[in-house]
Amino acid sequence: MPKGDGSLIAQNRKARHDYAVMETIEAGMVLKGTEIKAIRSRRVNLKDGYVRVRDGEAFLVNVHISPYEQGNLFNHDPLRTRKLLMHKKQIAHLGQEAKNTGIALIPLKIYIKDGFAKVLIGVAKGKKQYDKRQDLKQKDMNREINRSLRDRQK
Repeated sequence: MPKGDGSLIAQNRKARHDYAVMETIEAGMVLKGTEIKAIRSRRVNLKDGYVRVRDGEAFLVNVHISPYEQGNLFNHDPLRTRKLLMHKKQIAHLGQEAKNTGIALIPLKIYIKDGFAKVLIGVAKGKKQYDKRQDLKQKDMNREINRSLRDRQK
């Protein structure tokens, strides 16, 4: 199954607007008991999250997974830092990319693949305001083209 395929749980829609994603990497997450139940019930927010590489390990920071309703005493901290599961070479590559100025490591999606929660990490470069306007113009032009083609077929 290609990366990014699986049942989608949460998506960071603002990321593709604010960043130009150069490449994506799939990673597993180390979760506590009630976190996977909260993820399966789609109680995740990726809005302010990012990935930090430290001491040869990758961590998912500032991703909010709401407490599970039936979790009572055993609930987790919603904003805790979660370790990512990747190969050593992938972590080293992410570390090298993160050292470049203007490069951000952001979570794009969380999904369930073969029973495991996965996160799709984007190696991205921040867009300038004029880049965002250019993308919106291109999107509008494509929409107009598709609309005219659809009307011509009728």
